[in-house]
Amino acid sequence: TERNSSEGGYNISKIGYVRVSSETQDTARQLKIMDDYGVDKIFEEKASGKNTHRTEFKKMMEYLREDDVLYIESLLRLSRSIRDLLKIVDELDAKGVKFVSNKENIDTSTPQGRFVLQIFAALSELEREQTLQRQREGIAIAKAQGKYKGRQRIKVDEDLFRKCYKRWKAGEITAVAFQRKIGLNSVTFYRRIKRYEEEGVIN
Repeated sequence: TERNSSEGGYNISKIGYVRVSSETQDTARQLKIMDDYGVDKIFEEKASGKNTHRTEFKKMMEYLREDDVLYIESLLRLSRSIRDLLKIVDELDAKGVKFVSNKENIDTSTPQGRFVLQIFAALSELEREQTLQRQREGIAIAKAQGKYKGRQRIKVDEDLFRKCYKRWKAGEITAVAFQRKIGLNSVTFYRRIKRYEEEGVIN
């Protein structure tokens, strides 16, 4: 996207990002907030916050330059999860871009705004650790009850594997065709190939 330049580089801009999740939702309230902030340019779209391929969001991230300020109505406009939000904030920080969230009253150009984001980061890490702890506890209980078997190895037809292996090595079939015939994804397929070539073991 073109933007005006001045002596010494790009003009500092106030950039607004406006998003709603569906076509039936109205952006008027968010646009009013952007107007109150006096933003220079608005990127507006109707897409879910979980969508990682938001067109206007990507354009906005490419457009932003050092010392620009990004304005949003609320943190939910950027992302639906704290973890993804923090990744976006890290990207903005790497660009030297500050951002302001109206609803949460966050301004990362201030110590208070940066402190709030540090709290979010700590909460995200705590949530991740709690999830992992619950998983470990669940596995321990299942093992104690004799119910945990771990990840089950996919069995393949050994004769079919050997036949397909010979044809593959002879260039008669592709690796993709080989995978389809024995029912393995590419990662597992190449792991089995390596084991077979090194140890002569298929399953």
